[in-house]
Amino acid sequence: MFVPLTPIRCLHRAMDLFGNKIGVVCGSRQFTYSEFGQRAQKLASALVKNGIEPGDRVAYLSFNTHQLLEGYYGVVQARALVMPLNVRLSPVELINILNHSGAKMLLFENDFAPLIERLRPACPGIQRYVTLDEKVAAADLTSEELLDQGRPERADIFTIDENSVAELFYTSGSTGTPKGVTLSHRTLYLHALSVGGMFKDVEKLVDLHTIPLFHANGWGRPQASTMLGVKQVMVRRFEPTFVFKLIQEHRATDMSLVPTMANALLNAPDLETYDLSSMRNVMLGGAASSPELIARMEKAFHCDVYGGYGLTETGPVLTSSRSKPGLEYHSDEERWRRRAMAGWPVPGVDVRVVDPNMLDVPRDMESIGEVVAMGDHIMQGYYREPDVTASVMTGPWFHSGDMAVWDQEGFVHIVDRKKEIIISGGENISSLEVEKAIFAHPAVFECAVVAAPHEKWGEVPIAIVVRKPGSTLTSEELMEFLQDRLGKFKLPRLIEFSEEQLPKTGTGKIRKMILREKFWEGKEKRVQG
Repeated sequence: MFVPLTPIRCLHRAMDLFGNKIGVVCGSRQFTYSEFGQRAQKLASALVKNGIEPGDRVAYLSFNTHQLLEGYYGVVQARALVMPLNVRLSPVELINILNHSGAKMLLFENDFAPLIERLRPACPGIQRYVTLDEKVAAADLTSEELLDQGRPERADIFTIDENSVAELFYTSGSTGTPKGVTLSHRTLYLHALSVGGMFKDVEKLVDLHTIPLFHANGWGRPQASTMLGVKQVMVRRFEPTFVFKLIQEHRATDMSLVPTMANALLNAPDLETYDLSSMRNVMLGGAASSPELIARMEKAFHCDVYGGYGLTETGPVLTSSRSKPGLEYHSDEERWRRRAMAGWPVPGVDVRVVDPNMLDVPRDMESIGEVVAMGDHIMQGYYREPDVTASVMTGPWFHSGDMAVWDQEGFVHIVDRKKEIIISGGENISSLEVEKAIFAHPAVFECAVVAAPHEKWGEVPIAIVVRKPGSTLTSEELMEFLQDRLGKFKLPRLIEFSEEQLPKTGTGKIRKMILREKFWEGKEKRVQG
């Protein structure tokens, strides 16, 4: 029998089997799965009453809240596309995205009320502005007033086209103009099955939504957690002490982090004052990790810490460095090294590392190729950009733009973005490799390596480093530390120390393009020597 695949089935399962269990915790409020589901269903019927039609885009400008999570089901049940926005984008970027998507309704937290006054005249397609908080002048109505117009009606899943688009996410724009990624009902449901199949001791699992839900690592888990009846705790805004308090209060067991978040937790002065013993699994994604970061996290949280890899375009999770049957680690160092890798494919996708002719590169951890993926989790395409979509596909294979090596066990190790490989004197230098070597120094808080122009070599690596508070680390000391860790041609030709944290996207990725620009403007700042 054919039953359409849709994330709404995840909600139905939670309501039917875990209706009386606390499902969502948000600040001082908590909801059973029955209560949460009814709110999502009321939202769906209320949206229809307010003119939302199948295929319309409903945007959210919100931190992690229960209302945003409700939108993942209510908007989708209304046959519309839920579109969480990156709250750290500039007004111009948000205006461009809202107009490109043709969003018809915008739900927002009052933190962004001043911004709404600027959006109104610039986004004529938006017909309703709904606040998720108390009524303000910028809003036409509140989310509670909107829900009061609806009824908790169960969706007829047999009327849903599983290949229709359910979610629209715009990429971070860390390597260019943001693009709208379309994900279908089918894609989201099969991704939930893949991710949920990797959960351990589900009956005891408490999922901490640490990463913003507009980020790939953030929205990659809610459907799986809902389907399995997992208690989901919303972290409205990431702040180390707040995270520690939530772990202690709710006995949280699982969370996902980007490396910059993990680094912030490790360097928080009150790390050891909270009971974090409930944590069992920490997944690091969004950017490459290092063995040193894995080791530090293991020692601080006394739990499994492992890397993962994926993109907005891939649903998101493609691989993780979780334990693999038949593969044993003979030392802590070997485990940390593998756990810092992107890892091996999750169920439902095939991943390869290929040369420009789409032939697999040798699995020798030395030959570099591009990561391509095929399977259940791949996007429908870029919204309203068929030519751009075609440019990243070779048949069923999606081109990630990430360069990697791999081994006989199928473990993939990302070495750099294709656009960020530094070509110096004909040699390929991975900026990530150099960054990992720098980060291994105990006095380094964070760093970034970018290419700078050079008269003789074309371009050379430059390091921008943020020291830990109180550190007096010098460039000479850091270079001496790197001598035994990197080949001579990979060593930074210049080390700059920054007194401020490095610029980041809303998803925690360092904005290398911004750091790189000052070295290439007119090429007047060529590195000498």
